Amino acid sequence: MNKIGSFLATIPWRTFSSLIRYNLKVVFGNKFVYFLGASLIFYLLITSISFFSKNSIATVEGVYYQLMFPAFLLIFFPTTYGIQNDEDARILEILFGIPNYRYKVWLVRIIMTLFMVFWFIFLMANLSSVILTNVPTWQITLRLMVPVTLFGMLGFCFSTVVKNGNGSAVIVVIIGLIVWILSEFISGSSWNIFLNPFDMPGNMSEAVWATVVGKYQRTWLIVAGIAALWGLLNLQQREKFIK
Repeated sequence: MNKIGSFLATIPWRTFSSLIRYNLKVVFGNKFVYFLGASLIFYLLITSISFFSKNSIATVEGVYYQLMFPAFLLIFFPTTYGIQNDEDARILEILFGIPNYRYKVWLVRIIMTLFMVFWFIFLMANLSSVILTNVPTWQITLRLMVPVTLFGMLGFCFSTVVKNGNGSAVIVVIIGLIVWILSEFISGSSWNIFLNPFDMPGNMSEAVWATVVGKYQRTWLIVAGIAALWGLLNLQQREKFIK
C-alpha cells in the first residue's frame, strides 16, 4: 500500500487534469454539441412515441434498439472528425512534429471518448428505466458499447485513410446501411453487428443463445481493436497528413 501511495504521489495530477480538459475541448468541441443535441432529441422523440402509444408495450429488447441510434450519434463525431478538428485548430503540425506523441494523444482521446459515451448511454438507459420499463441499465449499457465501439473505431480508422471527416462519415454511413440491410438475413447470427442480446429467438435455448452473444461480443471487439490499431499505425505516415 505504501508503494502505491508513493507512486500516486509522483503523478503530476494538475498537468494530467489540464491535459484531459484540453483534449476534451478538442474532441467534444465545435460540432459535437449538434450531434449531442440530435442524439438527445432523437432519444426523447422515440421514447415519447413509445410512452404515449397505447398499442406499444415497452420491453428491454425494444429499449436496446431505441438507445442504439443515439449512441451511434454520440460516438460518430469525436472519432470520425478527430483529425479534421486538429487540422482546423491548426495543431496537427504540432502533434506530428513530436515523435510518437501523436499515438499517445489519439489513444487518450479514444479512451476518453468511449468513457464519455458510456456514461451518456448509461444516463439514457436510466431515463428509459424510469419512463418506459425497468431495464438492467449496467448490462444494457455494456452490451451497447460493443457495436458503438466497433463503429467508432471504424470511423477513426477511415479518418486516418481519407484524412477528411466528411468523407469518413460517408463511408461509415454507407457501411452501416449495408450492414443494416444484411442484418435482416442473419438476424440470429453472431455475425450480425446489430444483434440484440436481449431478443432471444424462440427456437433457440438460453445456453445456445449465450454462446452466440459471447461470440458476437468477442468477434466485433477484436475487429474494433484491429481497426483502432490500424488507424494508429496509419498515423506513422506523417507526410500523408501534413502537406
